[in-house]
Amino acid sequence: MITKSLKKRESELANVKRQLEILSNGIFKSGELPTFKDKISEIDQFPLKPRQLEILQINLGYMCNQVCEHCHVDAGPDRKEIMTKEIMEQCLKVIKSTAAHTLDLTGGAPEMNPNFRWFVEEAFKVGIKDIIVRSNLTIIRSNKKYFDLPEFFKKNNIHIVSSMPHWTRGKTDKQRGEGVFNKSIKALQELNAVGYGLPGSNLRLDLVYNPSGAFLPGDQSSMEIDFKKALLDDFNIQFHDLFAITNLPISRFLDYLIASENYEDYMYALVDAYNPEAVKNVMCTNTISISWEGWLYDCDFNQMLDLKVEGKVKHIKEYNEDLLQNRNIRVFQHCYGCTAGSGSSCQGSVI
Repeated sequence: MITKSLKKRESELANVKRQLEILSNGIFKSGELPTFKDKISEIDQFPLKPRQLEILQINLGYMCNQVCEHCHVDAGPDRKEIMTKEIMEQCLKVIKSTAAHTLDLTGGAPEMNPNFRWFVEEAFKVGIKDIIVRSNLTIIRSNKKYFDLPEFFKKNNIHIVSSMPHWTRGKTDKQRGEGVFNKSIKALQELNAVGYGLPGSNLRLDLVYNPSGAFLPGDQSSMEIDFKKALLDDFNIQFHDLFAITNLPISRFLDYLIASENYEDYMYALVDAYNPEAVKNVMCTNTISISWEGWLYDCDFNQMLDLKVEGKVKHIKEYNEDLLQNRNIRVFQHCYGCTAGSGSSCQGSVI
């Protein structure tokens, strides 16, 4: 008898296959649009190669207290995939010897992993210099066991990067769920209260903006000015930088594009906005992404499409930085999202 977990895995693989087929066929297969490989070949960037490794991005699991429309991880309260302590220990062995200086912890809600705090403290002990936690903010107000997160973050000098779709309730709740805006505002005020986001503070608090529909983000610098003014005027909230991130056509956002009949128009928009200058600094060139199971990917978007790194080294247990630095980076049509306009990465614009 096929177990429930095996059936779920088969369903996930079938969904990944479906997404890859959608991204491969139609407008690209017919020749209406050039493939991403063709585009970067024009500027002698294929195969795309790594630069100096700077960031290890680790997905601690898909469990989340929210279900956001644009989430490329398909995270939610019903997801049970969580990185084990054994895999975390393998990651710590790598952190001891890596050339990377930054650990970027993501999810789901990374704080929901039961070993989250232990892992953060151990990562500092073995020599990592900077730890980013991608917090959805509402986790701080979701349950009393998370109420002390601002103090924990401060104690460990964590760099907080938090999603904030808009400075208004309507647009935020539409994308992330009813009541999210009020909880996010409360969480930001609590982070400000312990010193995060204030001018001159070394407690970094950055916000992330993702468009709520089938369109590309506006100019990051201009949007940051608008966000800062509105949040300060209306709620006395301060933060450091705003990262404007393009939604890539995968997972829930791909399903939304298809259901709303915007898929082809969105892909044309990405290709039309392609900027060859952005190719030089895409995040896959300075980052290794590690899944909750320990598999290695060029980026967390490739992780969602199960496009593991090329070469012999596939898992954290086999980690060999020299071999990984000599690999070819796997590219596909969704990569247009990272090279549109000023480019897009988990750290915002790349130009």
